Amino acid sequence: MSTMLEKVVTAWVRAWAHGETRAFEEIVADSYVRHSKTGQEQLDVVIRQIETSHTAFSDFTVKILHAVEDDQWIAIHWQSTGTHTGEYMGVPPTGRTVAVSGAAFIKHANGKILEETTVWDPRELLSAMKIMHLGTSSTRAKEQV
Repeated sequence: MSTMLEKVVTAWVRAWAHGETRAFEEIVADSYVRHSKTGQEQLDVVIRQIETSHTAFSDFTVKILHAVEDDQWIAIHWQSTGTHTGEYMGVPPTGRTVAVSGAAFIKHANGKILEETTVWDPRELLSAMKIMHLGTSSTRAKEQV
């Protein structure tokens, strides 16, 4: 494992798995941005998401399944688990143990994370919590036509 890969994986795990957000804050560039399905997110939003995950899921853990890199990019394939004991995404606690996986593609330079693209499916999490998403009423109306 290269020094940069080790540095990124260590900071990422300390933040996401252990809630030590300072480890992640120290490794990102001032211009850091994360890209996700919901758009671009600044560091403060990512930190809140980490904190929310730890608040909503007791025994929250993150495991790195694979991590690879090239000159500018690091890819992390991860899996998180936890027991849903607090509100999350508007869903009251279910008490269910859930698991979800995803990937982060991290661009880096000069020892800092410049940007991150994250890929995971919130529907996988809702399904694990036994929450069935029915869509919006406008979606259902279109399906009936």
